[in-house]
Amino acid sequence: MKIDRQIGILSILLQKDKITTAELAEKFEVSRRTIIRDIEDINRAGIPIVTSQGQNGGVSIMENYKMDRTVLSSAEMQAIFAGLQSLDSVSGTNRYKQLMEKLSVDYSDTIKADNHIIIDLSHWDKALVSEKIELIKAAMERQEKIRFSYFSPNGESEREIEPYHLIFQWSSWYVWGYCMQRNDWRMFKLTRMTALQCTGKKREKREVPEYTSDKLLHTKGEIEAIVKFDKSVRWRLVDEWGSNTFEEDEDGNLIVRFTWSDTASFYNWILTFGAKAEILEPESYRREFAQVLADMQKKYEL
Repeated sequence: MKIDRQIGILSILLQKDKITTAELAEKFEVSRRTIIRDIEDINRAGIPIVTSQGQNGGVSIMENYKMDRTVLSSAEMQAIFAGLQSLDSVSGTNRYKQLMEKLSVDYSDTIKADNHIIIDLSHWDKALVSEKIELIKAAMERQEKIRFSYFSPNGESEREIEPYHLIFQWSSWYVWGYCMQRNDWRMFKLTRMTALQCTGKKREKREVPEYTSDKLLHTKGEIEAIVKFDKSVRWRLVDEWGSNTFEEDEDGNLIVRFTWSDTASFYNWILTFGAKAEILEPESYRREFAQVLADMQKKYEL
């Protein structure tokens, strides 16, 4: 990708005083003309690259430019590579491993065997998500719409969207974009998508709002409830919601005030706690949830 290559060129220039365009072209497996265009783009971005002719000529960052050439120290490079490695964990192409090798002049010295940071973002079934990520990335680069079947608590639906962001959040991968069926911005979980394909249709030119990573409990159409949890599941509430989201009653039980997107998904989540959770308010939710439990019990009556 173009941006990957330009980051690589900058990294090399930060670590070497000078390098020829022919050497860069060989390293990145592109033509010298492509490297020259990349250097022009870097110049336009505000980082002055100068070219000198002759036997010892080449390209370099302008002398005395305020950017510190040690800005990418060994420790910082390792942090960058750890992040790039995490992207490789969901990609079947080794693209980011190749980029890591190109980013560093001496890759073996920068990535040490005793690097203690391992980031694995892959799904338990890696192919299930990685193929979707690659397809959506390609669609975004071509500014095309995508189409898929989507499964949600409200049932199955056919969607066509203009994808703008791939997001790893709440331990899962999502695509965020403009939904043609809802005429609004929506986020879709990749594992709930099937029959994903590019449409070949260009997305519209529209003003894209800034993406914000609001929690799921703040989604539209929210409902409110108060739930009591047994103190033995404190670890899970801390893990999923944080340590400051509940109060303790006199018996040590945990009281949580929730907002949620809909009652169906709220009840399903409460069920995962078994007898360790009790809906306290509102009374209408208690009665409705009791009916859910009664319907379940009927299936197991002898």
